Amino acid sequence: MNTAVAVTLMHRTLLSVIAVLSLLSPVNAQVSQLPGTTSPQPIDPNDPNNLRPITQSNSLLSIEGGDRLLKEADQAVSAQNYPLAAKKLQEARQVYNQLSNFYQELNSSFSGIDNRVSDSQRQKALVTAQKRDEATFQLALVHRAQNQPELAVPLLIQIIKSQNPTRDLGKKAYKQLFELGFVDSPYPKEGGASSSSPPKK
Repeated sequence: MNTAVAVTLMHRTLLSVIAVLSLLSPVNAQVSQLPGTTSPQPIDPNDPNNLRPITQSNSLLSIEGGDRLLKEADQAVSAQNYPLAAKKLQEARQVYNQLSNFYQELNSSFSGIDNRVSDSQRQKALVTAQKRDEATFQLALVHRAQNQPELAVPLLIQIIKSQNPTRDLGKKAYKQLFELGFVDSPYPKEGGASSSSPPKK
């Protein structure tokens, strides 16, 4: 009987603590900004007047955020800081890949409902997939510069699979594989025709 009373008492105490915390949480969620500071404020999703586009320059989950990482990678390559360049390129790849996947999901969701929205998201998915593959190619080159062909080869194969061997970036990736000795047949053949198709997701 004492155990049952103790459990009931613990249950009531726990409920009281949860109730107090739930009352305090709105107060804690409000963050005041001191004059002269520039730290970003939390976005209130319930405020319909708070329209802050995610494409602003300080957002990482945006094409601009990925482009900024690519620029930082270029600066690191110029300074021959290859480990930093590899880190920035890997981050850029992840950003572009996430964006491409998100846009593709939106494209699928709106397909047959609103073709205008669906087509817009499809174009963004293609643009970000292309940028992802370009960042992947740069990362493979950085791995080659670091004498790490075992890291470059899988990236180059991913590019060929995404781009198709007939596209410019696919050809460049295959040429790198040939230079590394991973493949022994050159492509394209001299005077061979090539076609162009959009990158796959």
